[in-house]
Amino acid sequence: MPSDAQQLFPGKQFISTILEALETKTTMSGHLARRYLQRAGMAGLIIGVLFAANFVVVAAFDAVPAGGATLSPLGRMVGAATFGWALVFIYYSKSELLTSNMMVVSVGAYYHRTSWLKALRLLSLCYVGNFLGGLFVAVALRYSTVIDGAAFTLMEASVANKLEFITSGATGWGDLFIRAVLCNFLINLAMLLVYNGLIQDDVLKSLVMIVAVFLFAFLGLEHSVANTVLFTIVGLGEGIDGGLAAANVAIALVGNFLGGGVLIGLYYAYVNDDTKYSAGMP
Repeated sequence: MPSDAQQLFPGKQFISTILEALETKTTMSGHLARRYLQRAGMAGLIIGVLFAANFVVVAAFDAVPAGGATLSPLGRMVGAATFGWALVFIYYSKSELLTSNMMVVSVGAYYHRTSWLKALRLLSLCYVGNFLGGLFVAVALRYSTVIDGAAFTLMEASVANKLEFITSGATGWGDLFIRAVLCNFLINLAMLLVYNGLIQDDVLKSLVMIVAVFLFAFLGLEHSVANTVLFTIVGLGEGIDGGLAAANVAIALVGNFLGGGVLIGLYYAYVNDDTKYSAGMP
């Protein structure tokens, strides 16, 4: 590509990296579907453990005497930072997370490297794997004392808040949707910076991913996989309204796709498409 084209389309390395990743994911989700499920299951397991750790950390800070004040804001910050490592562990363990794959398949569909039907199959398989990994964590926590007491109480309160988005009607649905859009925009913005080739240092890559997840956790944004895992953990412990939980996840999925698949995936696929430029068109 001429030097001026490199300036006009600086994300070409990002696109090529994503398309290479898509080829691997498509192959695995087809001929090696069980192994792909296992990789997706590991992502769900990581999300489950780190998300539970977030609540345990917040509960620990809440329990510290502070002379009439509360350490809850500090606990929320430290808990969110702890959860921030989830994306780092998923990336470096080569696990498969639904929300970042939304960006990958969208880029692939734009460049006709996959069909939307195959993309949907890949995403569905990934979500099933993420759910199974989260279910494993939920069962393990159900028969242990890791989250007993204040941590589980915080989880129940979080679930109640998430289900209230659904019961409060259109206003709540819109709030949930916007939070889901912003959540996956942040996640995939981080993955854009990791994949675009400009950041070589692993420490800086990790920091980018940690900050993105920290922001979504601290701001109370909505992540479809994290919500699924949380609903499963609390559901096995005390039971929840399955219909409301499913509605929450459904809206979160659509919002997550808009935030990651459209605002990052399709947007960067389009702005780095040099087809017309290469053909001599303005």
